[in-house]
Amino acid sequence: MGDVAAKIKVMPNSPEIDLDELQDRLEEALPEGAKIRGFERDDVAFGLVALLPTVIVPDGAGGTEAVEEAFSEVDDVESVTVENVGRL
Repeated sequence: MGDVAAKIKVMPNSPEIDLDELQDRLEEALPEGAKIRGFERDDVAFGLVALLPTVIVPDGAGGTEAVEEAFSEVDDVESVTVENVGRL
């Protein structure tokens, strides 16, 4: 089995959230076996900026579900959605 790359959209619950700190908390929340390849930022509206980490996970049991759940539990995260998934 190979690895899968997933771009995940993480919406903070407020425009006042420090995105650098939020990035650090997302990296700390990663489940075992997953790693972040990089972050992009997407201006949404009214000063709100979404984080778009590209997460590498092993292909198999559950796919990105564990990462989505872990990110959802991080403080200051409003929502988590998978934008794109592909094999490496």
